[in-house]
Formats: sequence, structure tokens, C-alpha cells
Amino acid sequence: MERDMTSRRSTVRAPCRPAPRVTQRERSSPQKLLLQGGGDAHDMSPTDALLTWSLLTAAVIPACSGEMYTSLLTVKQAIGVERRLIDYLRTYIAHESERLEDVKRFYAKVSDLHTEVYRGPATAMANPLVAFALIKRMHSEWLNVVYSREAQENAQALRSGYEEEEGDLPKLEDLQGAAKGLMRLQDVYALQVASLVRGRFQRVTNGESIDVYLPAVSVPLSGDDCFQVGKVAYEQEDYYHSVPWLEESVRLFRGTGGSWSPENEGTLEDALDHLAFSHFKTGNVSHALSLSQELLHYDPLNGRVLQNVEKYEKLLVSSPLKSIGVDELRRPTSNHLRTRDTYEMLCRTQGSQQPLQFENPKLFCDYFTNGNPQLLLLPVRREVLSLQPYVVLFHNFITDTEAEDIKRTSHPGLKRSVVAAGEKQATAEYRISKSAWLKSSSHSTVGKLDNKISMLTGLNVKHPFGEHLQVVNYGIGGHYEPHFDHATLPSSPVFKLNTGNRVATFMIYLSSVEAGGSTAFIYANFSVPVVEKAAIFWWNLHRNGQGDADTLHAGCPVLIGDKWVANKWIHEHGQEFQHRCSLNPEE
Repeated sequence: MERDMTSRRSTVRAPCRPAPRVTQRERSSPQKLLLQGGGDAHDMSPTDALLTWSLLTAAVIPACSGEMYTSLLTVKQAIGVERRLIDYLRTYIAHESERLEDVKRFYAKVSDLHTEVYRGPATAMANPLVAFALIKRMHSEWLNVVYSREAQENAQALRSGYEEEEGDLPKLEDLQGAAKGLMRLQDVYALQVASLVRGRFQRVTNGESIDVYLPAVSVPLSGDDCFQVGKVAYEQEDYYHSVPWLEESVRLFRGTGGSWSPENEGTLEDALDHLAFSHFKTGNVSHALSLSQELLHYDPLNGRVLQNVEKYEKLLVSSPLKSIGVDELRRPTSNHLRTRDTYEMLCRTQGSQQPLQFENPKLFCDYFTNGNPQLLLLPVRREVLSLQPYVVLFHNFITDTEAEDIKRTSHPGLKRSVVAAGEKQATAEYRISKSAWLKSSSHSTVGKLDNKISMLTGLNVKHPFGEHLQVVNYGIGGHYEPHFDHATLPSSPVFKLNTGNRVATFMIYLSSVEAGGSTAFIYANFSVPVVEKAAIFWWNLHRNGQGDADTLHAGCPVLIGDKWVANKWIHEHGQEFQHRCSLNPEE
């Protein structure tokens, strides 16, 4: 992140950051408390430590577990929830339409009386019937119309229907996770935000926008959609991402004339406010000033924005700065992912970065039996992808029926995937998926697959020498950043089976995807696209028991599609006669 230019002068206080906006749901919930305090729980950058922020108003959100965005299966299930909500809304509209027809009829009746009967008030009131009808109408009819119990009952029925479904609605973490998924796709596949907003997946190549993929179904995003994505980045002090998304939000809100829709969380003023401060944080003070001045047209008495305008003007006088365009923003470096550039390039290219990688004459395809009599009449198509590390692709390993059996059996047990965290396991941003473990007894297909894996690899895959089958479904922008399958620390949970380390991985592709989702081998410098019904196999350990560093691999983010895989991890113990150690300790 660029150094904050204002930190050089102690005489100019930093502009005030917009306070988090209280949403409609937070306003109506008694569980939401407002505090006076300072923003996120994230560590501040060195630049930010030099600034003194104004007091922020932050909404305290009750802890809740977001599970929807981590699996496309649960996202699909949300469609059924919204269909039920549509039914509730349809019923509400029908009942309200009937009520409004009654209101219109009452209005017409009263208007006609004032047009025809009450034209001469004295004459009309001389008739006791007319006078009684007026008094009765003023006493009760207007009261019944204005305070209609029917209106309250209709609204309550809609709310009750919503509350019935509320347990299955996305949580705040789901919204944030889905937004981060879009930003992840933006980064890994170098996608233009402006094209994503239009429902297109494009990147700039040689100055031209090129389609990465043309989806069969897509939707454009609204100004409020873009505001929500930009706000997620903004709240993490990630201004590299907040700027382009908020720019699109402002553009779209302006296109509607700044009009507000009741379903929106954000407004043009909100987007301008957050975008101005984001530009300030990236060093673009002149743009922050112009946006703040535009905001004052809508909210001229906003004291905080007036103060910011004054501070921006002083900064520009004392230290004129060059304007920075959206395309010139520099992406922050990654401290935890040193191989980021190689990883992302492999995800984009789906192949080798070395032109001669697949021209090696030692790489081949054949019909493989592994010397097993059961495979003689129906050998498996084998494709050797790499010799170091040794990586093999077995085509048509699983049938459509078997894949569906595995997926269906896993549904009840799917939970957020975890990673090793010392001796324990925990969820992590660098692995977005849900997974379930299937014993061989959970379905006959699981046992059949175990038997077939054993025939192809020659290894003992029965538990505990092989782990139970892990079924994984990826979420929105679902991925698994570069990692090893084998344990690299003695405290790893992998050793809890007391059967040694993971000597080999056998991964089955249970579905196809339209774009993305490749398996990238980082140091070996090649990636393998998802091949439906195929399986990929590699050795994790050298014959001396040491981990093979070349097996560092990643599951690239799924761009379009619903990715399902099944992993079978095979351990060292139990393979003494199937996979012998070498006499060479260096091998």
C-alpha cells in the first residue's frame, strides 16, 4: 500500500473516515448495540499508525456463522428459500391490492360527496341524514381507513413468512465472503471490475478487453451491489479493491439520478463518502476533494465532510499531488503467499509455463492395468503429466452414477473445510469450500472406489492406512491456496492416525466446471484443468520419507461452475510391501 502523503506534515490532521452505516436490519434488531470506538479488529498498517482517526460509530454484530458462501450446494438451496419469499410477497401484494381498491373506493365516495352534495354546505347540513353521515364518517370511517387493521395484518403476515425463512437466509459473513470471492476472481484472473459489473468476464490484453469466458447466464450488478463489495474492502482498509468497486457504484447511482430504492442498503451519498476517503488513502487527494464537494451538494450541512474538504484543500496547497487513476493503483504485496504471481499465472493459463514441459518424450499416454487381472479386460486410460513430481491423470475413472452417489451421500455431512493450525484445525480464508468424510460403509460406491484406487496404485487404502474419502464442494470463488497435502510439522493432525505421513494423494473430479478451478503445481510450474470423471494421482513423499517440495499445489478459484472433488489420502504405514523404501537415502 502506498505511503500516506499526509504523514509528512504534523500540522494537518487526517480527514475523518465515514462511519459504518447502520442497516435496516440493524435498526430493527434489539441485539445490535452502538458503540463509540475505532473500526476493525485488523492490525493497522505503518502508514495508518501515523494518523489519528476521528471517533467512529461501529455496529456490533452478534457472532454468527456464515456457511452459505463456502459451498455452491448451499447457494443453490438459497434459490428455494427466495422462491418461498416470493410467494409470501405475491400474497401480500394481492391482499394489499384488494385493500387499496377499498381505499380508492372510499376516496371516490368522499370526493363525489364534496363535489356534488357539499357544494352548498348550509343546504346540505340542513338535511339530518347528510349531517349524520358526515359525523359518522368523520368519527369512524376515516379512523378505520387510516388505522386499517387489514394493512397491519397484511404486513405482519409478510413479516411472519420472512421470519420463518430467516434461519436459512445468508448471514453477514456470507455477504462478506461472497464479496471477497468476487475480489479474489478479480485478482487471480486479472478481471476488469467494469466488465464484471456488466456481467462479463474480461481482462485487458495489449490494451484491448478480451473475454476470459462468456457465461450462458449472467446478470449486471446494481450501484448498491457494487457499494456492498466496495464497502467490504473498505472496512478491511483494502483501498486497492474499494476504489474500483466504489467508482462503479458512484457511476451507476449517478445514472439513476441518485434516486433511492427501498431494497438498497447504500445511496449515492454513501458511495461518494466511502470513495472519497478511499482515494485519499491511496494518495489521490484531488479526487477525494472533488468527490467530497459533490457530496456536499446532497448534504451541505455535513460537518465531517466540510472539515475533510478544508483539510484536502490545505494538503493540496502544501503538497500538490499527482492524480492517480483506477488503473494505476498498485496491488499490495502478499506476506503470506510468496508464490502468488506464479500461482495466479498458472490459474490463468491452464498449462505449463515452460514451453517444452509437455514435449518431454518420457511423458506418454497408455491403457494401464498395473498388472492387475481385474483391469485386463477394461484397462484405464493413463496420462503421465509430470515426472518430477510424478503426476498421473486417469481418465474416466468414475461413472456419472458413481459421482452422483458420492455427492448425494456427502450432502448431510458437508461442513466448512478446515486446515491444520498447529495441533488443531481451523477454518481459513485461503480455503473456501465445504467437505464431508465418507467411510467405506456409508455407501457401496465408496467401497468400490477404494478397491479401484488400490488396483491402480497398488497401495493399501483401507482405513487407517488410507483416510476416509473426503468429498469437497467449492463455494463462491472457491479455492485452496498453495499448500502441501503431507504434514510438514510433527504436531500436524495428519499423524493422529498413527500410520505415518501422507505418502500419496488420489483426487477424483466428481464434476466439470465451465471456467477456472484448475489444480496448479507451483514449483513444478504446470496446472491441470478440471477433467470430469477423471482422477489425478501423485506421490507426496520421496522414497526416503521426506516431503517432496515440488508437490506444492493449489486449487485455483472456480470462475464459473460447481466444482466437486473427492480426496483419498494414503499413508506410509501399510505400504511396506506395496511401496518399498529405496536403498538410496537420498532418493
